Amino acid sequence: MNSIFIPDNRSVRYGSGNSFLRGKPMTDPIEEDEMPTEIDFTRASRGLHHVPADSKVFLPASIERSMWEYSSARAEQKGVGLSQLLTDVLKHDIEINEALR
Repeated sequence: MNSIFIPDNRSVRYGSGNSFLRGKPMTDPIEEDEMPTEIDFTRASRGLHHVPADSKVFLPASIERSMWEYSSARAEQKGVGLSQLLTDVLKHDIEINEALR
């Protein structure tokens, strides 16, 4: 099974004129020669960012501290990872919701 990690990009900050993107101030003027008039796609790869259906995708998620503490303790008791426990809980919740339809 393939695994793909999608990082949480928190390095981009917004607000009060001190914004940075990739370490450069966003207030810099755009240079005319930064973008080519034509782009050569002859060596491009089709489907480079395609995520196969059987892949695990790891996305960052924010949960309340009390939920994290409870879930972490339950995962440790069961001998599974926190991600696996939360995935199982969400799948079970979906099954209950679908059954109640």
